[in-house]
Amino acid sequence: MIRRLNIFLICTSIVMLVGVYMLKFSIEGTASERTGLIAHISEQEDELSTLKADWAVLNQPGYIEPIVRRHQAELAIDQVQQKQFGSFADLPMRPAEPDTQAMDALFQAIDAGIDPIDAILELEGIE
Repeated sequence: MIRRLNIFLICTSIVMLVGVYMLKFSIEGTASERTGLIAHISEQEDELSTLKADWAVLNQPGYIEPIVRRHQAELAIDQVQQKQFGSFADLPMRPAEPDTQAMDALFQAIDAGIDPIDAILELEGIE
């Protein structure tokens, strides 16, 4: 009886030993993968900072101005005028009172199961 118990305990110990070593190698592999990812992220952050610095240099007006002057005639580029943006007077005014009939019709359509957006899309021929 004791002999069987000893054999069983030895086999169990061997199985557990193999399991512990497998876990150790798995953790080492994960750690090396993590280290590689950290190095890759660091390289990408360095590249990103370099690209941001290049972008800052290329966006400076002193760098862009000679290019604009060189191509101004071919592209018909001119400085932006204030009138191109419009004015506040061109904006439509809000109605003095809300259109309650339109809102009631919208809520009734929704209650009836009609999706107003689908109706608009069908009218536009999108759907």
